[in-house]
Amino acid sequence: MTVLIAGAGIAGLTLGLTLHQIGVPFRIFESVRQLRPLGVGVNLQPNAVRELIELGLGEMLDQVGLPTRDYGFYAKTGREIWTEPRGLAAGYRWPQYSVHRGKLQMALAEALVARTGAEAIVTDAAAAGFRNEGDRAILRLRDGREIPGSLLIGADGIHSALRAQMYPEEGQPIWGGAILWRGTTEARPFLSGASMILAGHDSQRIVCYPITAPDPETGLATLNWIAERKFDPDAGWRKEDWNRPANIAEFLPWFEDWRFDWLDVPALIRGADQVLEYPMVDRDPVENWTEGRVSLIGDAAHPTYPVGSNGASQAVVDGRVLGAQFLTHGVTPAALQAYEAQVRPQTSRVTLANRGAGPIAVLQTVEDRSGGNFTRIEEVMSHQELSDHAANYKRLAGFDIEALNQRPPLIDPAQHPG
Repeated sequence: MTVLIAGAGIAGLTLGLTLHQIGVPFRIFESVRQLRPLGVGVNLQPNAVRELIELGLGEMLDQVGLPTRDYGFYAKTGREIWTEPRGLAAGYRWPQYSVHRGKLQMALAEALVARTGAEAIVTDAAAAGFRNEGDRAILRLRDGREIPGSLLIGADGIHSALRAQMYPEEGQPIWGGAILWRGTTEARPFLSGASMILAGHDSQRIVCYPITAPDPETGLATLNWIAERKFDPDAGWRKEDWNRPANIAEFLPWFEDWRFDWLDVPALIRGADQVLEYPMVDRDPVENWTEGRVSLIGDAAHPTYPVGSNGASQAVVDGRVLGAQFLTHGVTPAALQAYEAQVRPQTSRVTLANRGAGPIAVLQTVEDRSGGNFTRIEEVMSHQELSDHAANYKRLAGFDIEALNQRPPLIDPAQHPG
């Protein structure tokens, strides 16, 4: 009855922890020889934080993350468009966290190994494909090994080998023209001290938030930042480079004048030890994620533009929904179909909404109406228009406050303490 999981990222590790909680045997197969804390900052929305707390990982989140206090949109001039409280301050029963992706991944892996033993994660085992064989799913590894299990879950990311077998004509991820430059800088926190901000407009913007508390001696925190610029997709930017060290001279001049009363963007960029370049990509939603005893979760299933701060959160939720369906349907293909029916329609809508800038489309609206110059935002957009836009995206992405607070647990920790 062993469930095979291809990939030890956030989705695969959350699923592994969930399967341990509900008593389902599993093994995770990871392509790298040794897990390392790679990446930069991510946000965990309250819907994902709830699931991790119900896995008994609340203390871990406090150790690796920083509760996000507020979330704000600003014009390219630094003028405030919209700010709202987040997490507990917004009325959720659970916080929102800003966290280094690599630290979160390592913490999940450490928790999994502590609960189940090191043999739960097999490294240097890259997925190459699969086949259904009677009442078994066979995971084929790149080195030629074949591993049988009851079910196989592809958590192997945007370049998923399992998805590529399901959709052999799909090709490379889709690039819409935006390049992201990402880094972390030791600096003093801004605004509330735990603020997440987005400033600019559709063709150029900056995202910034702290992922650590300030050092008590220096007052400095680690600020995660993303600088984004949109180009003509036909220009042939370095789309083949997915994690390329960047030269800040290539993009800093576009942000040289972005010095606000509360944030000096060029100083932030210059202060980073290393800057990485990413093309912002996704994939078209597909008609199904499941073939027999094989299904997909996380970025393997629904890669989307990172404009709604919900990619890592949805990866967590995927693993929990799938675990809940195993409790209902057993470790069977029926559980895979039920999971997909619950998750795929919503994530498809989010993918398409994020292509239209998702929750941050208001930035371009303000730019179009005012060029970023205004005295009061009410001169440009009404409070009701801004409030409705924010609420609509929360409903779309699955973290509406009232709905989340009232929903019963996907997996009751009292019944399944793990």
